[in-house]
Amino acid sequence: DIQKCDLIITTGGTGLSKRDVTPEATKVVVDRLVQGIPEAIRRETSKVEPLAMLSRAVAGIRNNNTLIVNLPGRPKAVRESMVVLLPVLPHAVSQLQK
Repeated sequence: DIQKCDLIITTGGTGLSKRDVTPEATKVVVDRLVQGIPEAIRRETSKVEPLAMLSRAVAGIRNNNTLIVNLPGRPKAVRESMVVLLPVLPHAVSQLQK
């Protein structure tokens, strides 16, 4: 909270097992959810990997200036998610900097 960070991307911990707690931890530290980001990622990645619909990933804003996005843990799934996420990141970050 002392140093400003525009973006935090987490990987892993978004599945269904007991140890997958990243979404819950993220919800504790964000002030507002950005539900469209994980919805879009699930929608698009489910086209190539049906198991993507099991993701519980969330995205949100902390302190009105940091976007936090949960991604899956598998490297292939991260790459597929980034294809969806990268086009919107510049606009999202610029909105938070205003």
